[in-house]
Amino acid sequence: MACRRHHRARHHPCRRRRGEGVGAGAQPARRRRHARRGRVRPGRSGRDRRTRRQAARPRPRRISGRRRHPHPRPPQRGTGRSARLCPALDTRPPQPYGAAVSIIALTGGTGFVGTRLIALAVEAGHQVRALTRRPQAERKGIIWVQGDLGNTEALAQLCEGADAVIHVAGVVNAPDRAGFAAGNIDGTRNMLAAAKAQGVQRFVHVSSLAAREPELSAYGWSKAEGDKLVMASGLDWTIVRPPAIYGPGDLEMLELFKLAKKGLALMPRGGRISLIEVGDLGRLLLALATTDGCNQILDADDGVETGWSHKQFATAIGAALGKRVASFALPRMLLMAGAHMDRLVRGKNAKLTPDRVAYFCHEDWVIDAGRRPPANLWKPQVEASTGLAATAAWYREQGLL
Repeated sequence: MACRRHHRARHHPCRRRRGEGVGAGAQPARRRRHARRGRVRPGRSGRDRRTRRQAARPRPRRISGRRRHPHPRPPQRGTGRSARLCPALDTRPPQPYGAAVSIIALTGGTGFVGTRLIALAVEAGHQVRALTRRPQAERKGIIWVQGDLGNTEALAQLCEGADAVIHVAGVVNAPDRAGFAAGNIDGTRNMLAAAKAQGVQRFVHVSSLAAREPELSAYGWSKAEGDKLVMASGLDWTIVRPPAIYGPGDLEMLELFKLAKKGLALMPRGGRISLIEVGDLGRLLLALATTDGCNQILDADDGVETGWSHKQFATAIGAALGKRVASFALPRMLLMAGAHMDRLVRGKNAKLTPDRVAYFCHEDWVIDAGRRPPANLWKPQVEASTGLAATAAWYREQGLL
């Protein structure tokens, strides 16, 4: 029985014997005899020919952990990291973020999004250089640069030797148009100038979905103008326009949670919104910073195709708190009156402002699905039910709820 199995194995039609087929074994009998005696001349065997061909091929460009180049070449179709970000250019998956150590220059590092982004970057092994207006405690993996977006010397120090800039800092609440312009337009202009002066080519800019409708609010107008500066910069840029951002550390939605705890939700009439959890946004920004872009605007959300109605969102907040919430749709005129009252009572600390009412009442704040990041680069990981529950838990831990 063993002999028959041995016979079949030797003479099976799919079994290739040495010297048959292609590659190193495809040699004449005389050459095989020489090979067994160690007399094959260099460069004549199939293996040697393959080695020569491989050595002659151009080596692929490194896609991460690069240093600055004094004369960066424009991205080429089908090659490099730009191809890996744009599925139309290449279908090869990019390296996951954190695959190589990079120096990331970050603005807004002490804010809601920036704090989470720093934690993710340090966890991935990156070196973070973060701008701060106030002295900060020393932390492993972080170099704090004291200054603001108007301090050109601080911005130069921030960008020096960096592999990429992630510009998160911006103004979300200001008393007038000039306040928004100072933070979201002038600040962006200064960051672009600093990146160029220090030779940093990769620039990831955090904008807002409000920039899609610049005529609705001063905030949306200022973000749209900042986007224009980035697009005209000549850098390797990507603009991310997130929708409503929530998660542990957020104080903007605290009022909604406080009302929901009482079983109430006061929302604009009609309309739908998209959501994204802060950790998901941070992972996207980090992936973009370590991957060349193809100069495009990206929208990112939690993956819910049609977004959320205001009532659905209020119900989800209630579920995170273990409460049944009664949602009341308020007309724009009543919301605007409440905004003026909030401004009178809390001044600069007002959360509901006339400018915010203007874009809250817009009916469509669902992202453009055609602008979602490539699935081989990033996918949302946090469902709203999980993220809202974590947000509620954080509020309780901080004694805010």
